[in-house]
Amino acid sequence: MNAAAIAALSRAGVAVEVVAQTGSTNADLLARAGTLAAPLLLIAEHQSAGRGRAGRSWLSSPEGSLTFSLAWRFDGGPQALLGLPLAVGVALADTLGTLGQQVQLKWPNDVLKDGDKLAGILIETQSAPGGGTWCVIGIGLNLLMPDEMEAQLGRSAAGMPWLARMDRDALLAALLDGLADCLREFTARGFAAFSARWNLRHAWQGETVVLLDGGVVRHEGRAAGVDDSGRLLLDTAEGRITVMAGDVSLRVKA
Repeated sequence: MNAAAIAALSRAGVAVEVVAQTGSTNADLLARAGTLAAPLLLIAEHQSAGRGRAGRSWLSSPEGSLTFSLAWRFDGGPQALLGLPLAVGVALADTLGTLGQQVQLKWPNDVLKDGDKLAGILIETQSAPGGGTWCVIGIGLNLLMPDEMEAQLGRSAAGMPWLARMDRDALLAALLDGLADCLREFTARGFAAFSARWNLRHAWQGETVVLLDGGVVRHEGRAAGVDDSGRLLLDTAEGRITVMAGDVSLRVKA
């Protein structure tokens, strides 16, 4: 992958860097957040210590995955970022849709294809010098999912072989454009601008699900989408409740 080519193909006006290998693009950008003057996309051809939500590891391979992070500064504090992981999911889904790949979304931060995980989103924040918040948006996207990788994961996962044949620079430029458009819209309008699009792609709309926290079932009910703040709507035996994003896993009830 070539940083100059990606920047030239993109209309986002965002600086791009590509490294051959690193532990975590999110960790790298968080370490640099205090010195950044503008948004920056950092792409790793190989990431050896990728992280997912709740400290889980993210397995990837240079041939079969894209791993990258985008640092973006917001004027407000972290409270202004409510619903951002879901908005990023919409941006990924919309961009992949324009490339002929239809996907679904799982609350709070996963992209699915045919019921299996295709991409994960990890957002971390840091106070910006002089005010505001640096937000580092990490994305891992599967392109190919060989049997040995699924064996390491211990579960099935999705890939997009057609996109694996696409020019990587053009693919990264398209993803960057979608993310930049999303973040600018989110800044202006918040998650309310994305909630209807998220609900249209909700993988488990109307399904009976359980919400687990630390392996313990906290709620059970029928998934009813999300509200304009990005909270999950769950229809339980006691009535509808809202659940905030956090260290919670959503599973289809067996």
